Amino acid sequence: MVTAKAWVLKKQFEGFPKTSDFDLKEIELPNLKDGGDVSGILFKLLTVSHGCLCYRAYSRRDMKEGDIMIGTQVARIVESKNPAFTVGAFVVADSGWRTHFISDGKNLRLLPSSWPESLPKSLALGTVGMPGLTAYFGLLEVCKMKPGETVLVNAAAGAVGSVVGQLAKIGGCKVVGCAGSDDKVAYLKKIGFDEAFNYRTIKSLDEALSKASPDGYDCFFDNVGGEFASIAINHMKKYGRIAVCGAISLYNDSVPQKGPYMQIPMIFKELQMEGFIVSRWKNRQEEGVKALLKWVVEGKVKYHEQVTEGFENMPLAFIGMLKGENIGKAVVKV
Repeated sequence: MVTAKAWVLKKQFEGFPKTSDFDLKEIELPNLKDGGDVSGILFKLLTVSHGCLCYRAYSRRDMKEGDIMIGTQVARIVESKNPAFTVGAFVVADSGWRTHFISDGKNLRLLPSSWPESLPKSLALGTVGMPGLTAYFGLLEVCKMKPGETVLVNAAAGAVGSVVGQLAKIGGCKVVGCAGSDDKVAYLKKIGFDEAFNYRTIKSLDEALSKASPDGYDCFFDNVGGEFASIAINHMKKYGRIAVCGAISLYNDSVPQKGPYMQIPMIFKELQMEGFIVSRWKNRQEEGVKALLKWVVEGKVKYHEQVTEGFENMPLAFIGMLKGENIGKAVVKV
């Protein structure tokens, strides 16, 4: 019998999460069952994503106090009674913040057989995982970017935004990004953004957007919402497309913000604005993973991981991510 450790939601978040909102529990796992197609598989955690920023919004909608914290992990099979999953293989699973778990094999994603040994397997949680796929389908299917266009992305140094910018460059676009520190801006320039600025130090967002692209923007990949979106929408070109991926500026509000009001620029510029969740393209996931992995191997898409060591540090890493302390994907290695 295996004893797993798991972080649970002790108290629903009120405003910004605190370490006291989490509790570390021990769970005794049963022995594996042998039953044909539903034979058990025991996994040991290697790396866990403590959640993209959107998980902060999902926590109240999808979780109740006492539930294991939601999150995605790369895990290794240590025992199996299912012939489709061999001991030693690696999978991506949405099994939350826990060190071990048992599965019947459903909703597991084996790492591609073409995965190079030189690449961290944790990339399956970031650039070649859900965040990368969010960028891929958000740009191709929602923004419908075209060569020669100008793309704006905020929270651009994060797990999604950094991939958005690089994919837009591969697609022949000019890319403008914004982030919250000078180090992040330097990183954006390093990975190929044409223009980048620190929103915390500029005097006027309106002026910064005008300076970065005087002719405006064809596509806007919005991870922030709020005041940023209300200003940026006035810089869209006619027939521009806006992909609403996240709303970082709103997740920790105790009192809902008022506005912004976007109807007038949307009408007169004839804009398309669409919210999306990447699971819409679940049936095309293999296509996206194959493309992203190829670009990473070729060096066309670069990655950066903010790694925290130790399962006991999950809450601190999660809070740090919400504060914007990470560049690229934030993960915890066990």
